[in-house]
Amino acid sequence: MNKPCVFLLPGLTCDAAVWEPQRLALQPYAHVRIPLLRGFTSLRKMAEAVLVDAPERFSVVGHSMGGRVAFELMELAGNSIERFLVMDTGVHGVRSGEAELRGVLLAAAERDGLQAVADAWIKPMLHPARHADGELIATITAMILRNSIADYRAQVCAMLARQDQTPYLARIKQKVWLLCGDADSWSPVSQHQDMQQYLHNSELRIIANAGHMSTLEQPNTVNQILVEWINA
Repeated sequence: MNKPCVFLLPGLTCDAAVWEPQRLALQPYAHVRIPLLRGFTSLRKMAEAVLVDAPERFSVVGHSMGGRVAFELMELAGNSIERFLVMDTGVHGVRSGEAELRGVLLAAAERDGLQAVADAWIKPMLHPARHADGELIATITAMILRNSIADYRAQVCAMLARQDQTPYLARIKQKVWLLCGDADSWSPVSQHQDMQQYLHNSELRIIANAGHMSTLEQPNTVNQILVEWINA
């Protein structure tokens, strides 16, 4: 039996490292592809780049910004998507004050380098119990530093150019699995519950003791859910 193709879409400043535990867990069940979403100034362009290498049928998992790219993929090529899962994400448009907050971090990066972004961004994204986890913080820091300032700037531009994706939700025919860390303050559980109101068929799984970076904070729990999802 041929294994299905699964795209794992990383979030802002993230790369394949954010999915490494899941890549290993899914390998026995799927051909796993992890695109690098750098160099694009819109979510739609990121989705179009993924489609260039996509087979006729494929499945999608998106984390954070990657979840928004996943919704763009669904809008572009929904009939080709078999299974669909997003986590620690949202569909709302740009909120009041968001451009200013992102601008502060971008200015810090341009002035002091991407270490400034890592220093300001990582701990608030994690469950409080992981704030002293030096190994986890080092992994995320290294991932951020693998970007260039231009990479980071382009992704910030893409996020600030995004449209409200809420209208997409009612058009999705597939079951949508939603995952969220219970302590995700960036994309909270309530945000995922709001999305459920527009989806015809969905399931929300809450990851205990995890913040926004749930793939790395609680990899075993996320792995178990993804294996269940791919075999459903």
